[in-house]
Amino acid sequence: MTDSPIKTETRGRVLEVTLDRPKANAIDLKTSRLMGEVFASFRDDDNLRVAIITGGGDKFFCPGWDLKAAADGDAVDGDYGVGGFGGIQELRGLNKPVVAAVNGICCGGGVELALGADIILAAEHAQFALPEINSGTVADAASVKLPKRIPYHIAMEMLLTGRWIDANEAARWGMINRVVPAAELMTEARALADQLADGPPLVYAALKEIVRDAEGNDFQTVMNKIARRQYPTVDALYSSEDQLEGARAFAEKRDPVWKGR
Repeated sequence: MTDSPIKTETRGRVLEVTLDRPKANAIDLKTSRLMGEVFASFRDDDNLRVAIITGGGDKFFCPGWDLKAAADGDAVDGDYGVGGFGGIQELRGLNKPVVAAVNGICCGGGVELALGADIILAAEHAQFALPEINSGTVADAASVKLPKRIPYHIAMEMLLTGRWIDANEAARWGMINRVVPAAELMTEARALADQLADGPPLVYAALKEIVRDAEGNDFQTVMNKIARRQYPTVDALYSSEDQLEGARAFAEKRDPVWKGR
């Protein structure tokens, strides 16, 4: 896509998605719906195995909701599209790895967008905050996700005060995976995505479905569902050629060749 706030590029089995909406990469309803379409297409394309989400430029990843658009009539509870705000938070069946490369300021809905990814890398100059409290609104997805990802008291401090933290502090609390020099951010993200793209897609799908369901279930319930093959992705994995290939490759002391079937 060229004349669009969302730029996409395919490298082998990796889809790179860049939120490029100057000046700050804020998301309005139209952009959110477009992001949902992009990620739904990624989900449904068997040739693609991993996605990277990043921001255009070197100052902003995403500040979240476009308040100027809201002032012009975009309803905060409007139609965000098939994947919810930012395209991935509520996208059903997104069973492929997503890597967020946070290239700058990441606040509000931008934090929620990053939390929708499976792995988060951040440039050294990246900063994070949930300033919705200062606008008299709720950081809804972050209120659900963040206290489960980092220490409760740190999450609540961010939610209740809007305090900014830098990339190193975010890494210290486990909010992101690691901090990378800005010039190396995309190189690192691409290397990670390529590594994941060479991995077993059916296992990734099963892992993501199990992890999602485990958020709302107790341990034994999830273990029973796995054993009874009640997850479609687990059933597909245990009936697959890839399952046999993994065992054969181990016995033959070679790298497995994953076909996703």
